[in-house]
Amino acid sequence: MPSFDIVSQVNSMEVENAVNQAKKELANRYDFKGSQAEIVLEKDEIRLSAEDQFKVRALAEIMLGKLSRRSISLKNVDQGEPAVSPLGHTRQVIKIKQGLEQPVAKQIASFIRDKKLKVTTQIQGSELRVASKSRDELQTVIAAVRAEEFPVSLQFINFRD
Repeated sequence: MPSFDIVSQVNSMEVENAVNQAKKELANRYDFKGSQAEIVLEKDEIRLSAEDQFKVRALAEIMLGKLSRRSISLKNVDQGEPAVSPLGHTRQVIKIKQGLEQPVAKQIASFIRDKKLKVTTQIQGSELRVASKSRDELQTVIAAVRAEEFPVSLQFINFRD
């Protein structure tokens, strides 16, 4: 029975490349000369730190710009609030969302069900499997999901006959 999976994944190498580009720009920018600003990548989050809020905001702008240029959807980026220490040092965490969260998967599944197509949806961990007897139905689902706006970017993988 033909099927495919709907997932929300971010290429970790592209994130790493974006962080490296942002670090290079940080080293070359005049307004950051002599400052203790830094960008650190830890698994699925990017930690920004600097002496004041202005510099952390500038770091966040640099980082988001580099991520978007590396074709990483900003829907999959969760920008936390800057935390200011009593001494004025500021930190901010930017989280990269990997996988479909349960509420989003349910939202997509109900959207597909509302289309009244002859397909079955099944949530499997962080992905959503869509199966049907007809390949045409599956292609209709893909087109409908692409046309709709969801809170994360979606990819379609494992198309099987």
